[in-house]
Amino acid sequence: MKKNILIIPGDGIGQEVTTWGKKVLQKIGENYGHEFSFDEAIMGHTAIEATGNPLPDETLAKAKASDAILFGAIGHIKYDNDPSAKVRPEQGLLKIRKELGLYANLRPILLFDELLDASSLKPEILQGTDILFFRELTGDVYFGEKNRNEDNTFASDLMNYNRYEVERIARKAFDAARTRSKRLCSVDKANVLETSRLWREVVQEIAKEYPDVETEHMFIDNAAMQLVKNPKKFDVVLTANLFGDILTDEASQIAGSMGMLASASVGDGTGFFEPIHGSAHDIAGQNKANPLASILSAALMLDISFGLQEEAKAVTNAVAETLKAGWRTGDIANSSTETSKILGTQEMGEKVLEFIK
Repeated sequence: MKKNILIIPGDGIGQEVTTWGKKVLQKIGENYGHEFSFDEAIMGHTAIEATGNPLPDETLAKAKASDAILFGAIGHIKYDNDPSAKVRPEQGLLKIRKELGLYANLRPILLFDELLDASSLKPEILQGTDILFFRELTGDVYFGEKNRNEDNTFASDLMNYNRYEVERIARKAFDAARTRSKRLCSVDKANVLETSRLWREVVQEIAKEYPDVETEHMFIDNAAMQLVKNPKKFDVVLTANLFGDILTDEASQIAGSMGMLASASVGDGTGFFEPIHGSAHDIAGQNKANPLASILSAALMLDISFGLQEEAKAVTNAVAETLKAGWRTGDIANSSTETSKILGTQEMGEKVLEFIK
């Protein structure tokens, strides 16, 4: 198989972790006889510093010409401390999602038994958890009209959804549910929000096309509580942009760390794969970042974009074997972890490569 993969390291620790996602893809290509070619581009704060634009035209052109994209992270403390900044790194991420038609964000909450003690939740509550989130990406307050009055005493963000936006992600989620345990939970706030009432109505209509899938509707506040009370209750979770953003970050604690969670943003063309963690500038360049989420994002790419399930499983198995052998980065280590088993970014990446069969 021949595939053209674009690497966009982005900002902060994104520069470090994507190195290992790429190396894993190269190793898989060598082991399985695939021809993966790689290109690189800039986005976010790095791109603003170089060009003044968080998504340069050259990056977008390369993205559209690629078969899949491995992304690192985006953001910088400079913008966190200046909410009035007109040009921001996150604008690049929102624009590339829109330009590539990426309307569905898939976030698997994959729990490795070896990390049961890394979570703040009790192991007996966590064990057996396997959740796949479908977060809608093109609607909601992220893209709605934004206003602020002249004397800076009022601001508003318009939350909006079109029927077709709900229909297309709902079908993707229902299709996935059919391949898993045939259970889907749609999360909204239909008791308060008009957008959520439209969301629920459309999901109810789509559900009729999938009579073999058990469909449940849950309010966002209850879902947030149930996620930590009884995460095994969930299998496929379908939700809107804002709610999905919050719930999946909450769910990162199930896996022990944001450094363990991969994600895929897909539409009908080029897929975009990234760890869910941020740019973490406080540890950038110090060889402390956990590369496993980027490596698992590479596994998602192999599976979802290229249909290479065996190769994807080889990567996931390598991560599992690394953890079984006791190797940890600082974010997933605990008091019982041997000091000699705590690795930096580079060393952890090298261990995973050793375990890829």
